[in-house]
Amino acid sequence: MAAAPLPAVVAFSRVAHHASFTRAAAELAVSPSALSQTVRTLESQLGVRLLNRTTRRVGLTEHGARFLQQVAPGLQLIEAAFDDLDLVRDRPAGRLRINLSRVAAQQLVIPRLPAFAARYPEVEVELFVDPRLADLVAGGFDAGIRLGECLAKDMIALPIGPMQRQVVVGSPAYFRHHPPPRTPADLVHHDCIRHRLSSGRLMPYEFTRDGRDFEVEVNGRLIFNDSGLAREAARAGLGLSQQFEAEAAADLANGTLQRVLDDDLEPFPGFFIYYPAREHMAPKLRVFIDFLREQVVS
Repeated sequence: MAAAPLPAVVAFSRVAHHASFTRAAAELAVSPSALSQTVRTLESQLGVRLLNRTTRRVGLTEHGARFLQQVAPGLQLIEAAFDDLDLVRDRPAGRLRINLSRVAAQQLVIPRLPAFAARYPEVEVELFVDPRLADLVAGGFDAGIRLGECLAKDMIALPIGPMQRQVVVGSPAYFRHHPPPRTPADLVHHDCIRHRLSSGRLMPYEFTRDGRDFEVEVNGRLIFNDSGLAREAARAGLGLSQQFEAEAAADLANGTLQRVLDDDLEPFPGFFIYYPAREHMAPKLRVFIDFLREQVVS
């Protein structure tokens, strides 16, 4: 059945309920004449008379009574579905799928999940840690969390974390045998632990001086695709590694690692939560964004 007759079926059911075009029209906020024409058009499409009309009353025909009996359960289900939406429209609930990097998960999300779960017990959080910049829509994700430089231009992006900074670190054992580099150019004389991106590219070490970003292609015998493994290798004295300062903080504090080249490593904008533009944002996503910004931005 085409969708077009459905409003007419609803109109017919309200006339039958009230046994009056006037009262049904008032409920539906239309004129009695327009309502009468809608029902007549439905009868014409169905090829049967549904209502008997007199100047004093409106009643169901035999066909009309049978038709109403058959469509009434369906109309009730539709009404119940709308009522259910009214109940949940503003209630955060359901599964929230977030695509993010491991660093973002460890720094920003996982430490705050207990408080979020306690506040919003009906929201189920699924974190999909992915080194690649995934297509959120194709992957069925509600949002992603990445560094600002990684975001697609057609996304809505909001900052959810403090400024970030990278550090170049090495162990005391490494520096006992290798003089610390004084400039980024000195890295060509060092064993640098390198990072392979999901694209296959070996990531250079990145620096900033006087507001100008630049890269240094480094050499080294070890290559990882995980910064945690690179940090372990650096702790073992196997070379220098470029890390997020927050990830290396504990090692720097206890002296397991030492930092170099700080003058060429300036803070930069941190992580953003991003999502496709939507006319209506799901409550589960709205409260997740608000929660992260409330917890992290300050």
